[in-house]
Amino acid sequence: MSATASLASTIPSGTWKPDPVHSNIGFSVKHMGVSTVRGRFGEFDGSLEVAAEDGSLKIGGTVKSASVDTKEPQRDEHLRSTDFFDAAKFPELTFQSSRIEPAGDDRFQVTGDLTIHGVTNKITLEAEVTGSDVDPQGNTRVGLEITGELSRKDYEMKFNAALGSGNLVVSDNVKLALDISAIKQD
Repeated sequence: MSATASLASTIPSGTWKPDPVHSNIGFSVKHMGVSTVRGRFGEFDGSLEVAAEDGSLKIGGTVKSASVDTKEPQRDEHLRSTDFFDAAKFPELTFQSSRIEPAGDDRFQVTGDLTIHGVTNKITLEAEVTGSDVDPQGNTRVGLEITGELSRKDYEMKFNAALGSGNLVVSDNVKLALDISAIKQD
């Protein structure tokens, strides 16, 4: 079974949009090689389109870089600065899928173009359909958990400082974790 046929059998055809109240676009990064700092983006949009005719898929989304939130206002301002996201110059992070392949029951690899800080690179994300149901308001929903990793330097976010121990203040490796509750639009 092809990836599109497999996913189309899991998610009915149509256009799906994330419910921002029940979705989370998160990341985590090591700080000083000791602790993990977790953050999220509060403003985002996206779509999952499953074509009825052939089961083809398109996944895309945008995130407002200025909406970064790590629960520490001073750090969040630094993340918005030119050292990291440069939110004034690059207000959005974007993703557009180019290939989706099966990776097991209800699991898929989603490859596409991710643009951060004005730089676009291919990235492959792991996705799992976690379930679907109709909510009390009559909306059909599907849940997706999406994970991946990226290198900050691949997106020209090179800010760092070495500590006497040899650890870096901020790890180059960033883990992505998206929990999406998508609502069928049509």
